[in-house]
Amino acid sequence: MTKRTTNLLGIIITILAGTYFYITCCSECGMQSKEEPEKEVITSIEPKATSFPFSFSDGDFTYSANDNFNFNSSSSAILTPVSQGVEDGIESLKSFLDENSEKVFNINGYYTSDEENDSAFPNLGLARANAVKNYFVSKGIPSKLMNTLGQLKNELVPNVNLFSGPLGYSIANRAEDADEQLADIYQRIKGNPISLEFNTAEASINLRAEQRQKFANISRYLDKEDDAVANIVGHTDNTGQRDANIKLGQERADFAKSYLMRNGIPESRINATSKGPDEPIASNDTEEGRAKNRRTVITLN
Repeated sequence: MTKRTTNLLGIIITILAGTYFYITCCSECGMQSKEEPEKEVITSIEPKATSFPFSFSDGDFTYSANDNFNFNSSSSAILTPVSQGVEDGIESLKSFLDENSEKVFNINGYYTSDEENDSAFPNLGLARANAVKNYFVSKGIPSKLMNTLGQLKNELVPNVNLFSGPLGYSIANRAEDADEQLADIYQRIKGNPISLEFNTAEASINLRAEQRQKFANISRYLDKEDDAVANIVGHTDNTGQRDANIKLGQERADFAKSYLMRNGIPESRINATSKGPDEPIASNDTEEGRAKNRRTVITLN
């Protein structure tokens, strides 16, 4: 081998060795120095949907089922079908109340402040409780044996758009002053009934907070008094022909009747009539007076 060839071979070996050491040592060190520090990964945990059982007890009498009545968000309509566990519980409760006349069943409906209340009741929880009460009535439990309540419960968590069992239940003794409470409701409604005002030739309802509370009181009174009836009378101003106004007043009364029925008051407990322009409460010579005369009054018999 010539000296020139030997030198060339030495150069090649030197290059290869340098490349090897660069790759295994320096290059690795350089790569490590350029690596970014690991970022902290923050994960959000969705709250678990709440669910309340269909459960109640009184002394030796106890019933509990994991299922319950369910509702969509911002709704007081019971989702069907109702589970067999709930149906069996209703039958057990019916037997218990039949044998214990001094007992009443309390239904407490829950709602959140984020939900919209499209019912006639002061809050969506009371509307849900009323819907469940009416379901119990359809199964043979008298409404006079049940009380309905509403409770704000912002810790409720829906499963997408569905609330599982937003209700609580309890059995209690009938209040000693129950009759006095009903008498007070009757006097307040008779002295200051619900008065709904309408635009000319229109029939629509948008209850104020005070009117919603009156509606709840009327509903409660009808629940407890077997012979009680809600009287609805439609009135108009004197614009146009009397016959047409009598018809319009009846349409307004019927509209209010259907509204009460949609909110759980049985048709048999509602009487709807019209007085048309015959009983004004203000002068028809001014628009302000005519507006007051276009009204539908809801009271108790």
